[in-house]
Amino acid sequence: MPRRDPDKHSDPAAASVSLATEAALLEARLRMLQEEIDTVDACIEAVSESLRLLGRAPSASAEAADSVDHG
Repeated sequence: MPRRDPDKHSDPAAASVSLATEAALLEARLRMLQEEIDTVDACIEAVSESLRLLGRAPSASAEAADSVDHG
């Protein structure tokens, strides 16, 4: 007696419904992951901008040393 493959559905309609359900779940998960990636991208951009601003601003210790030297 041949063994049945558990991955094969005997009813094409049931297989279609099962695949459509799985596809819908995967699409929903994909949307969630894309939103999370967008959030991470926004955080990275905010941190990068903060670092750029910090790199341009003179440090407080350098300003304090200048005022002592020229004070």
